[in-house]
Amino acid sequence: MTPKQNRMANLKGKVIIVTGAAMGLGLAAAEVLASQGADLTLVDYNAEALEQTKTDLQSKYPENKFLTVAADVSVEENVKHYVEETVKTFGKVDGLYNNAGIEGKQAPLIDYDINVFKKVIDINLLGVYYGMKYVIPELQKNGGGRIVNVASVGGIRGVINQTAYVATKHAVAGMTKNAALEYGKDNILTNAIAPGAILTPMVAEAFKQVNPDDPKAAEKEYASRNPTRRLGDPMDVGHLVAYLLSDENGYVSGQVIAIDGGESNMYGNP
Repeated sequence: MTPKQNRMANLKGKVIIVTGAAMGLGLAAAEVLASQGADLTLVDYNAEALEQTKTDLQSKYPENKFLTVAADVSVEENVKHYVEETVKTFGKVDGLYNNAGIEGKQAPLIDYDINVFKKVIDINLLGVYYGMKYVIPELQKNGGGRIVNVASVGGIRGVINQTAYVATKHAVAGMTKNAALEYGKDNILTNAIAPGAILTPMVAEAFKQVNPDDPKAAEKEYASRNPTRRLGDPMDVGHLVAYLLSDENGYVSGQVIAIDGGESNMYGNP
């Protein structure tokens, strides 16, 4: 699935920061946002992959402007820096797609490696917090804006053997609701998305952990339980993100929106 080239330029003139932009849901959203006219700051810890992303997007969307900033979102100064560079380059910030995150390792709660647990907290929770901390003042100066944080279906329910991931994604959902309450008066609408099994590199790696000998079998088995009988495409998420970051979204705020083919509604069903 690819962005529709003839879509209305809903984001023309908007400056949006995308974290975790070099792969997966960040890359897909960057593609859709660019297709709708946005100028983008692309943030990722992988500098080489980040520059390739910029090159690819620039070739497809030559009228757009792209800034790359290599950063570790778990380091507060790095986050402050990518926001400052965005303002220096574009003069403003209109939106933030707070996407960077990791799964951590799969293990039962009592066996979970505490150092991995802390790393998941630093990236998934503090990275999102720092992003809002430094972007919100810029949105206030700009008369408002939009924020989309990435939670997960693991932010609205439990997931076996993923205690750290689930804990941080629930926390992201909570921070999203608080930000919406505190800054709605400034015309800042803040939402979270809760993707299910979207076929990204991170999800593919999870299937390898579930079934190292045949990860495709694990993928097929998981998809069979979804009402749609398929895994999600990253572009499914990208189009939702683009809407939430656009001015078309005038009143959706403080929500955690599942994008999982309806699977999170299946409690108690076979």
